Order: sequence, then C-alpha cells, then structure tokens
Amino acid sequence: MELDNFSMNKTQIQVPEELFRELRSFAKQREWSLAETFRRGAELLLQVYPEPPTAETTTWTPPTSGKVGWKGMSASQLRDAAFADADPRLA
Repeated sequence: MELDNFSMNKTQIQVPEELFRELRSFAKQREWSLAETFRRGAELLLQVYPEPPTAETTTWTPPTSGKVGWKGMSASQLRDAAFADADPRLA
C-alpha cells in the first residue's frame, strides 16, 4: 500500500464492547492510537484476502455408489469384501 500521498477519511464504526476493550489494550501495549490499530488491521485483512470470493459456477454433489468402484457388487458381496479386509484381531 502506497502511503506517500494519501488523504484520510473519518468514519464511525461500531464494535462489541469486549472487542473494543481488547483492541484498546492491544493498542496501549504497542503505544498506538485506536485509529492506527484499526488501519493496521484493515491493511492486514487486505493482504490476507486480496481477492473477493467468487461464486461457484457449479453445484457440487457427492458421487453415487455407482461411481466409486462398487458397480456390480451386491450388498452382501460388498459386506463380505469389507469383512475380508477387516483386522483379524477385531473378529
């Protein structure tokens, strides 16, 4: 963020009381003003989230059992295969 030639905008925000107390304490420990604390927080957000979230173009659906490799197996065959792979100590 280039700060050589900038103007400031004054705004009013609302934050929950507990968050305000934590931010005030945070700022005091670093000898920052609350305004500086909020500016730095905003700059950090813009670094962490540089791109806006995009809408999904397709809706995801989980695969059906026919698409995961069990096609052609009956429920009893699938059960037998699962038990055949089981740890013998669990039998």
